[in-house]
Amino acid sequence: MSDILFKTDDYVFSYRAAGICIQNGMVLLQKPANDEGYAFPGGHCALGETCEETLIREWKEETGADISVGKLKWVGENFFPWSGRTCHQICLYYEIEIRSDNIPLSGSFRAKEHLEGRNFDMDFTWIPLDEVRNLQLYPTNCAQLLLNPDKGVHHFVYREN
Repeated sequence: MSDILFKTDDYVFSYRAAGICIQNGMVLLQKPANDEGYAFPGGHCALGETCEETLIREWKEETGADISVGKLKWVGENFFPWSGRTCHQICLYYEIEIRSDNIPLSGSFRAKEHLEGRNFDMDFTWIPLDEVRNLQLYPTNCAQLLLNPDKGVHHFVYREN
C-alpha cells in the first residue's frame, strides 16, 4: 500500500488519521523517543483505505492493540516544517476505544514506528487530562479542544511558523 504522502521541491502533502483515546481521565499520546513534542496516535492513510481502516491498521502495527473507531471529532488543516519544506497536512481526528488488553492503560510504553523507509522508537504515554495544557502538544490548539469538548465536528487550521 502507498501512503498518501507526496513531496515537491517546496512542499510535503500528508493525509493522516489520528485517534483520540481517553480512558479513566487520561489521554494516550505519542512522541518520538528523545523528543518533547506529543501528538495523537495514528498514521498516514494509504490509497484506497478509509480513515477507520487506517486507524485500525496503524494502532495494530504500532501498539499491537485492537481498537474500535467512533465519531469524527476534529478536521485539521495543519501547516508545519518537515525536513526543510512546508508540510500541508489534512488530519481527521476520531474518538477511538481500545478493545484488547495487551497494552498498559497507565504510564508509558515504547513501540516502533516506520516512516519513509526508516524505523524509529515511539513513546506512548497516558497523560491525565488536567496536565495536557502543560505539554508540548501538536497541533497546539488540541489541548484546548480536549479540555472543552464540542458536541459536533470541529474544524481548525493550525499554522506553525
